[in-house]
Amino acid sequence: MQSTQLILAFDTSAAHCAAALLRGDQILVQSQEEMAKGQAERLMPLLEETLSVAGVTWADLDAIAVGIGPGNFTGIRISVSAARGLALGLDVPAIGVSALEALAAGHAGPTVASLDARRDHLYVQGAGAPQFCTLDSLPELPQGATCIGYLADALAQRCKGTEAEPRYPMAEAIARIAVTRLDQTDLPAPAPLYLREADAAPARDLPPALLDD
Repeated sequence: MQSTQLILAFDTSAAHCAAALLRGDQILVQSQEEMAKGQAERLMPLLEETLSVAGVTWADLDAIAVGIGPGNFTGIRISVSAARGLALGLDVPAIGVSALEALAAGHAGPTVASLDARRDHLYVQGAGAPQFCTLDSLPELPQGATCIGYLADALAQRCKGTEAEPRYPMAEAIARIAVTRLDQTDLPAPAPLYLREADAAPARDLPPALLDD
């Protein structure tokens, strides 16, 4: 039987603030606002607006889904902290989904997903675990894969694959992956997926601390 559970998904792991509301396989509302900073101030109002547009309340939610990175350190902590706090307050599960998984969502067969990690580096996930690397230190890629994301054309050449665009916007993809995990027992609390060390000292305005369950 198709799920009719209501999932609120959001992501601030990159230079955006994104949200989506999914019921079953239908996206009710989604939005993505590009921003280099200010996600901490914008996230909760955006989520309130998302629920309002759909005519639902926080109490109607069956689960929270959140992007856990890799990406911007502060942005990831903002979303993960919010997701864990909301899940605790609403007594619903919180499901973490990586941005690399989200990029590959909806594509059949072997995939390679990649994100810009800056300074000539990238985050890549093919058949194995996600990696932080350069084009010269790539892990083994599945041959003939569909390549999505940063430098997808170069990666496709390396694995004799094809380049493709993401099938879904980031928050929608996170929601669609999360719904497939709702029946899993003992889901771990979302935690930031960091594949590299921070480049600089913590920001002066610190993000919210992660809450323990």
